[in-house]
Amino acid sequence: MKSPLDIRKIFDALDRQHPGADTELHYTTAFELLAATILSAQSTDQRVNLVTPALFARYPDAETMAQAAPEDLEPLIHSTGFFRAKAKSLIGMARMLVAEHGGEVPADMDALTALPGVGRKTANVVLGHALHVPGFPVDRHVLRVSNRIGIADGDDPEQVEAQLCAELPPERWTRASDTLILHGRRICKPKPLCDQCDVRTHCDEAARATRKTPSRTARSRKQ
Repeated sequence: MKSPLDIRKIFDALDRQHPGADTELHYTTAFELLAATILSAQSTDQRVNLVTPALFARYPDAETMAQAAPEDLEPLIHSTGFFRAKAKSLIGMARMLVAEHGGEVPADMDALTALPGVGRKTANVVLGHALHVPGFPVDRHVLRVSNRIGIADGDDPEQVEAQLCAELPPERWTRASDTLILHGRRICKPKPLCDQCDVRTHCDEAARATRKTPSRTARSRKQ
């Protein structure tokens, strides 16, 4: 693992490479972001952003969505995939918000993860972006990028979250997650674009790849 100073330098470099990093989901309220994040499971933010305008025009808050029937909700979210399960989660989430939180999204991890369809990653997205509570969402991009670079070790999201949070002050958590997610989407893809990466000189995976590839001089000596 890298030193705390090196890890902060890496995040500083990622900040510079991805200025203005933020969630790519469109929302205006904490409720909208919560619903959009539930819909983003096994889908893309771009796809979710296409369906949420009509969804939120019809169901702008927990009170209205709590009264929805699955057959009314499902056609609106069909293209995001797993639409039946997602409709059930959205309605259950809204009904629980109304019943237990006065229709408001609670700024509390335990209360959020008690809602249908809400895991720790979704809760952290809502906390960090809409409720101004430090949170570090860990998705597949964060797992891939952080392990490749060498700033985290493991494939358990909660353990990686704890490792990364321990290296940064809370006020940097949400943005740090956003930069890792964008880096994973744009640069450090499953097939990475290492020549475009601003942290490649700090990256463990890049270093391993360099060691595996003999230099032109070394290859000529072998011939």
